[in-house]
Amino acid sequence: MSPEDLDPSVTAVLTAVSVTPADVVECTPLAGGTYNSLLRLVLRDGRRWVVKRPPSAGSGATLRYEHNLLRGETEYYRAARHVPGVPLPRLVHTETGGKPPIVSGLIMTELPGVPWNEADASLAPGERARLRAELGGVVARLHTATGPEFGYPAWPFGPSAADWRGTFTAMTDAVLDDAERYGVQLPQPVEQVREMIAETGDVLTEVTRPALVHFDLWQGNLLLDGTPGARILSGVIDAERMFWGDPVAEFVSLALFDDIEQDDAFLTGYAAAGGDATFTDSVRLRLHLYRCYLYLIMLVEAVPRRYPREQLAWTRQHVGGHLSVSLDAVASALAGRP
Repeated sequence: MSPEDLDPSVTAVLTAVSVTPADVVECTPLAGGTYNSLLRLVLRDGRRWVVKRPPSAGSGATLRYEHNLLRGETEYYRAARHVPGVPLPRLVHTETGGKPPIVSGLIMTELPGVPWNEADASLAPGERARLRAELGGVVARLHTATGPEFGYPAWPFGPSAADWRGTFTAMTDAVLDDAERYGVQLPQPVEQVREMIAETGDVLTEVTRPALVHFDLWQGNLLLDGTPGARILSGVIDAERMFWGDPVAEFVSLALFDDIEQDDAFLTGYAAAGGDATFTDSVRLRLHLYRCYLYLIMLVEAVPRRYPREQLAWTRQHVGGHLSVSLDAVASALAGRP
């Protein structure tokens, strides 16, 4: 893409920081995002930025929690900026408008490195373990940040509930409402899923501190830099799906479709940095609830995103299968209660 071809909305965001298209020597759309759009800019003075914008109004159907997602990403970077030893983008500019304010664009610094998933096959086992331990420490430090209230900062479901149980119930209710709205086929009827999750809500009352949760820390949102054998974790990015809640929820995307309890290197690093890596029956049940929530999102968003037929079939089979396993685990926990 030529700088002369910049979208007027991008030009407007750049104008706010006294940059014109003539100051841009390179602009490249970035792939990987499923909701917001990303554009890498290289300026004549050597600065490297990423511009992030939400989809235009009327461009397609969304899930309820996706309202004003960039508000959450803005809050994440601001909340974590004083956490030591965490490689995060620096916010350059936040474009807002309307009442209540909607974040219509972000400019942030570009971090070096490549997504972990692209480099993973070339990592030696020892190097991978070292990086997972490093990541564990980073995540534990991020979890020390405490928010003003539970939930999504943009209040997509209205004012935040007073506790984590009420907040998470509203989050799951919303995605189940979306499933009904879009006619998504789930492994179990929506009302049955809703009732089952509600019955386990008492374990959520154990969570009393709204910790900073990224909730999308799969390898694609983690950057690695350096030469083979000497790589470092160089970036934690794409925090648009963050919320304030239970740090245990973070373990879902960190071990997507897998068991975080088997990741000894990560848990060692997490505990060494002060994170609580004790897996009680209560923690395991909460983890299954958060898996259900993420898998529900992944299943439901496939419909309004209009996935290609093969991708849709894989999502229904693979994600739906994992959702069934977690729902069965929740049902088993309920059955085992006195």
